[in-house]
Amino acid sequence: MQEIKHYAEANKQRFLEELFELLRLPSVSADPKFKDDVLKTADYVAEKLSAAGADNVEVCTTAGYPIVYGEKIIDPSKPTVLVYGHYDVQPPDPLELWVSPPFEPTVRDEKIFARGACDDKGQFFMHVKAFELMMQTNTLPCNIKFMIEGEEEVGSDNLGSFVTENKERLKADVVLISDTAMISLETPSLETGLRGLSYLEVEVTGPNRDLHSGVYGGAVANPATILCQLIASLHDANNHITIPGFYDDVEHLSEEDREMLNAAPYDEEEFKKDLAVDELWGEQGYSTIERTGTRPTLEVNGIWGGYIGEGAKTVLPSKASAKISMRLVPNQSSAKITELFIRHFESIAPRYVKVKVTPHHGGEPVVTPTDSIAFKAAEKAIEESFGKKPIPTRGGGSIPIVALFEKELGIKTVLMGFGLDSDNLHSPNEKFDIANYFKGIETIPLFHRYFAELSNK
Repeated sequence: MQEIKHYAEANKQRFLEELFELLRLPSVSADPKFKDDVLKTADYVAEKLSAAGADNVEVCTTAGYPIVYGEKIIDPSKPTVLVYGHYDVQPPDPLELWVSPPFEPTVRDEKIFARGACDDKGQFFMHVKAFELMMQTNTLPCNIKFMIEGEEEVGSDNLGSFVTENKERLKADVVLISDTAMISLETPSLETGLRGLSYLEVEVTGPNRDLHSGVYGGAVANPATILCQLIASLHDANNHITIPGFYDDVEHLSEEDREMLNAAPYDEEEFKKDLAVDELWGEQGYSTIERTGTRPTLEVNGIWGGYIGEGAKTVLPSKASAKISMRLVPNQSSAKITELFIRHFESIAPRYVKVKVTPHHGGEPVVTPTDSIAFKAAEKAIEESFGKKPIPTRGGGSIPIVALFEKELGIKTVLMGFGLDSDNLHSPNEKFDIANYFKGIETIPLFHRYFAELSNK
């Protein structure tokens, strides 16, 4: 362990500079204008994997963006860890809210500000650097495989076929992912579950063209108004979702499980202060921790229609649209929820407008076992690195491919993230604490060591 710490300290500045190079590449998978940059990023990841000591490094083509693969098989009889991450990032908009340019990493208060700093470039790059540490100090105790994709932020459409076609190449004993958060460096935690996702776009159409609001207002339904009414009706006064059948399959936690979940440190006043809100909002009957980790939700991610430029234009818009995401919990099916939403939204639309619902992507909720060798290895690694045992938590986000790995490869996943909920993921001024970056690099080799040791018992 001392060898690893010495090597990490001697190469600390280089580890940061290489991450900065990665963050400067605007690998926005959702916007085709960034296509060349996404491809350059895949090449950069492959280059750094090779430099770290990986064999058989390949930029694997798919119908979309490539998947970067690399491996180090020290002994086929030893256990194998498959490391998953993604090199694509969310769009940086709105640009005017960034304090510094999103693709020019800037350090303020010992934090790295850049799009992808935490989600997921900074976090998967910890694994590349930890692998380099183990290679350079001759301490790699097990086999390791890397699969870093470029389409996670747009639904991982081509990952499923890649996994199905490469089952032998991806054969492993566990998947290790750092694309989640922990409570803090002072209170480390391990996520034991993730919510699923159903993502759709809705469009409401009224007249066949934009109309003068003075001439036609009051006589023709305004699609923007109707859309707002439809969306508002999707929650009742208690903030329960009103789609018939939505809660039918929801897993209800026992009082004991709820008690354990709510034992995690949480300061509501600090939570509100950080977000600059006077009051919190959510499903009645549940705590904030339960609402954000164990209960399903429905949120509007974007809404538009009519004139939104400078100045005034008195128009009654022909169309109005919104993007909607639903986070799902264990036992809910993304396909079923998507169908329930479509059926309900179409049924409540008044006759004076037409509605169209377009499903985009989704994923299934997952719960990871806490009694597995891999989870125990992660617990021991964090306890040694942080000096205290991690608290098990439930993550509110979604990583759809976790269920895919279990289905296609027959292996479970360990979610060992080092980000923070306050890292502004998907928002302006995304950040990653330098301390968390290096703590991850320090902890990951310990996971491999304990996983190898516990697997051989």
